Amino acid sequence: MFKINNRIIDSHHSPYVIAEMSGNHNGDINRAIELIKTAKACGADAVKLQTYTADTITLKSDKPDFRISEGLWQGHTLHDLYEWAHTPWEWHKTLFEKAKELNITIFSSPFDFTAVDFLEELNAPAYKIASFEVIDTPLIEYVAKTGKPMIMSTGMATKEEIAEALAVAHSTGNKQIALLHCISGYPTPVSQANLRTLLDLAESFNVPVGLSDHTMGTVAATASVALGATIVEKHFTLSREDGGPDAAFSLEPSELKQLCENVQQSWQALGIAGYECKPAEQQNLQFRRSLYVTKSVKKGELFTLDNVKSVRPGYGLAPKHLYDVLGKAAKVDIDAVTALTDNLVSNFESNK
Repeated sequence: MFKINNRIIDSHHSPYVIAEMSGNHNGDINRAIELIKTAKACGADAVKLQTYTADTITLKSDKPDFRISEGLWQGHTLHDLYEWAHTPWEWHKTLFEKAKELNITIFSSPFDFTAVDFLEELNAPAYKIASFEVIDTPLIEYVAKTGKPMIMSTGMATKEEIAEALAVAHSTGNKQIALLHCISGYPTPVSQANLRTLLDLAESFNVPVGLSDHTMGTVAATASVALGATIVEKHFTLSREDGGPDAAFSLEPSELKQLCENVQQSWQALGIAGYECKPAEQQNLQFRRSLYVTKSVKKGELFTLDNVKSVRPGYGLAPKHLYDVLGKAAKVDIDAVTALTDNLVSNFESNK
C-alpha cells in the first residue's frame, strides 16, 4: 500500500494533488510561505520543494555545453538558471514548520546525496525523483535506502530506463514507489500530453501511477484521472505576471483550486462498473414506458392495438409484454387510461 503521511494513495481514494513550488518563490521566503498557505487553501494534499544549489546540480561555466540556447530559459547558463531558481537550504526548516502548522504535507526533490542527507534531518516524509534525474541510479538507490515513499517522474525516459530505475529502487527493499507520466516540455502542448501512457505504465510496472503535468491549464490533469492517475502534480504561483523561472507554465491560485475540485469530481464520477439503478435515478423509474388501456374495455373483450398502447409513465406491464397481452381477454371492465397489469388479463403468460 502506497501512502504518504498516512494518506493512502490508490484508485480507491481521491487523487493526491501535489502543488509544485519550484522557483516560484522568486527569492523571497515570505512569498514561499504564502505559496504554502495558498496550496493549503486551494485544497492540495502536498506542496513540494526542490532541494539543490547551483553548485550541487551543475558546474559554473559558460562553455557551450552549459548554455541554454533555446526555449523558456534561452540565454541563461545552467549555473545562472539554478542560482535564480533554487530554494535556499536555510529556508527549508521554516517552510517545513509552516507546512506542519497548516497541516499540509511538504516534501522535496533532492538532486544529490547531500540534499538527501539534509532532508532526512528534516524528517521529510517522502521523496520525488525529478524526470531529468530518473537516469541517475546512484541517486535513486541512495533515496530508496531511506525507506521513504518515492515518486519518480518519467519524462524523457525510455521504458527500459524506467524499468532500470524501478529495479534499483526495489533492490534496496523499498517497495513504496509510484511513477508519474511526464512530458518534460516547458510548457508541453496538450496535443503531446500522451495520457494513454498512464495505462501502459500501470500495466507494465504494477505500481501506482500519476501525472506530472506541464501543459497549460487543467484539462490534461483532469482527464488523467479517468486513465488511472492517482497522483497529480502541477507547478503553481501566486501570479504569472510576477515572473519567475517557472511562472509561465504554472497555475494561479484560482486555477489550482479548480484543479483540486476537478480531479476530486472526476474521481467521484468514475464510480464503479455496474448497471443497478442509482439513487438519482430511482424517482425517474415511474417515467419509463409501460402498457396502458387507451379506451374503455368490457370484461371478456379482447385487447388489441386499438385499445392498448405503450406510453409513459411506467406503472403498467413493461412494453415487452405487448404481444403477451394482444388477443387475450379482459378479466374485468377496465376504464380508459388505466395501467394494464397482469391481474387484468385472462390467462396472462409471459413469453419473456
